[in-house]
Amino acid sequence: MTDKPIRRIGIIGTGVIGASWTALYLAKGLDVVATDVAPNAETALRKFVETAWPALKRLGLSPGASQSNLKFTPDLAQAVAGADLVQENGPERIDFKQKLYGQLDEMLAPDVIIASSSSGLTMSEIQKGAKSHPERCVIGHPFNPPHLIPLVEIVGGAKTSEETIRRATEFYTSIGQRPVRLNKEMPGHVANRLQGALAREVYYLVSEGVVSAADIDTALSWGPGLRWGIMGNMMLNHLGGGPGGIEHFFQQFAPAMTAWWKTLGAPVLNPETQKKLIESVHAEVGSRTIAELEAARDEVLLGLIELRKRSEAVASRQVAAE
Repeated sequence: MTDKPIRRIGIIGTGVIGASWTALYLAKGLDVVATDVAPNAETALRKFVETAWPALKRLGLSPGASQSNLKFTPDLAQAVAGADLVQENGPERIDFKQKLYGQLDEMLAPDVIIASSSSGLTMSEIQKGAKSHPERCVIGHPFNPPHLIPLVEIVGGAKTSEETIRRATEFYTSIGQRPVRLNKEMPGHVANRLQGALAREVYYLVSEGVVSAADIDTALSWGPGLRWGIMGNMMLNHLGGGPGGIEHFFQQFAPAMTAWWKTLGAPVLNPETQKKLIESVHAEVGSRTIAELEAARDEVLLGLIELRKRSEAVASRQVAAE
C-alpha cells in the first residue's frame, strides 16, 4: 500500500448510514460517488444531504466542500472507479458482503482501502470474500448519525494489515472523526456493547415497575448522561476518587459496585415485556413526532459538539503556551 491522499470516496449503500457518511465526506471537501440499487435512491440521498447541510455548515465546512461534488450511479464498477477509499454500507448478511468484497477485490487497485460500516459482522468473516487483497479490508463502524457524531470504531480482521489500520485511522482523524482501535474482534464492537449493557438494566427496571420510561430517561440524561457528554467512564471514575484518583475510587466504591452487579437484571424481551416498555415510552413521547424529537436531539447535540470543540481549542492553546 501507499500513503497517497484520500480524496475520492466510493459509497456503497445509501440508506441511513450511507447517506450520513456521504453528507460528512462532502462537508469535508471530498469527492463522493455513491451507488445503491434501491428505487429512488439518488433522490433520497440528495434530499438527505440537502437537509443535513445547514448543520454541517454550522459545524464548519472544509475548503472545497460542496453538494455538487456528489455523483450517483447504480453501477457498482463506475461508483468505485478511481476511489481512494470505499465505505461499504450494505445489508448485514455475510453471504452478501463476502460476494461484494470479492467483486471489489477484483475492481480496485491493491492500495484502495475497503472500510465496512458493519456493526454486527466481523471483518475476519467479511474479508474471506477478498481472495487477493484481504489485508486492505477493515471495519470503520460509525455511530449514527456519522455526519454529526464523530466516533468511528476501527477493527481489523485476521488478515487486515497494520498499515491499513494506520491509514484508516489517520484518514478518519484527518476529517475530524474520533477513531478508536479495537485490539480484538467482538460482536457489536464496543459502543453498541456499552449501549446494550445499559439497555438491559433500563428495560429491567421499567418492566419491573421500578421506574417509568420518562423517569429513567430523566435519570440518565440529566445525571450520568451529562457527564458522559464530557468525559468517559474511566476518566469520571478517576475524578470520582477525588485527590486520590482512580486508586482511591476503587478502594472506596469497588465493594458496593460489585454488590450491585449481583442484582442487575436480565430481562427477557417477550411480547409481554415489550408491551410494558412500549406503553411507557409512548406515555413519555406524548404528542411529539419522531421528526420533532430528532430535531430537538440534534440541536442540543450540535451545541454540545460546538462547546467541546471550543473547550479543546482553548486547552490546545494553553498547552502550546506552556
